[in-house]
Amino acid sequence: MSSSSPQAKTSLMEDLRNLLVTGKATTQEEICTALQNAGHPINQSKVSRLLRKIGAVKSKNESGHIVYRLPLEPAPPTLSSDLASLIMEIDANETLIVVYTSPGAAQLLARIFDYHKKKFQILGTIAGDDAIFIAPKSVKKIGEIIQDMNQFFSKTSGSR
Repeated sequence: MSSSSPQAKTSLMEDLRNLLVTGKATTQEEICTALQNAGHPINQSKVSRLLRKIGAVKSKNESGHIVYRLPLEPAPPTLSSDLASLIMEIDANETLIVVYTSPGAAQLLARIFDYHKKKFQILGTIAGDDAIFIAPKSVKKIGEIIQDMNQFFSKTSGSR
C-alpha cells in the first residue's frame, strides 16, 4: 500500500506502480535500477517479490515490446487475503483522504475505518465499489492519519 501526503516522500510501492504505469519496464533489472535511482535501496530479488505482491503482469506495450505492467483490474480477494492487500493506494489533498481498493472491498474497509473513528481521527467515510472518501477530524493531521492507517493494516496483515 502506498501513502502520499502533500509533503511525503514517495514510497517504494508508489514509485514501482508509477514505473509500471509507464509501460517501459522490460526487465526486473531495469525496474531495480530505476527504483535505485529514485533513492530506494533494493535488489532484483526484492523487485521480483514486489512484482508478485502487486500482481504485475507481462504484456505488450504500444511499441510491441514485452513489459511489466499493473493488471487492468486487481485479482478479487480470497478468504485468506490480508486486509492490507485490499488497499491499492491511499492519497490525499489538503482536505480529504481517498483510499483506492480492490473492486468490491471499499465498503468492508470503510466499515473498519468507521468502527475505528477515534483511533484514526476521522469524522466518517463514504464508500463506493473501489474507493473510499474519508473526512478527517482535522485537515492538519492528514499525514498522521495516513500513517496510522498504514500501521494499522500492516499489523493486521500479519495476524491471520
